[in-house]
Amino acid sequence: QVQFVESGGGLVQPGGSLRLSCVASGFTLDYNYAIGWFRQAPGKEREGVSCLSPKDGSTYYADSVKGRFTISRDNAKNTVYLQMNNLNPEDTAVYYCAADVIVTHWPPPLDQYDYWGQGTQVTVSS
Repeated sequence: QVQFVESGGGLVQPGGSLRLSCVASGFTLDYNYAIGWFRQAPGKEREGVSCLSPKDGSTYYADSVKGRFTISRDNAKNTVYLQMNNLNPEDTAVYYCAADVIVTHWPPPLDQYDYWGQGTQVTVSS
């Protein structure tokens, strides 16, 4: 059974940092997959934040997070991370990780992703 479990969310003050983790089970983070982070704020659509192509190391970041967020992976731990720095209230959302097992577009659109985690809440507030 394929499963992704996100963790690392929480309450942080503006300007603070968090590192989200996404652990895959029943699924190996193979080089041919794309791993993405998405977020969904209350009343808004789910949006792509960042994704990683392990095959060639390509990365994508939404304009709103460029220079602040960094996506990375640890094959040995079957884990993908999202380091989030200089957080602001607009980053408040539930964050999800997902995998696209057959990458046909870059960055893969939301509906191309095959496996999703349950999400972790990130709240940025003073």
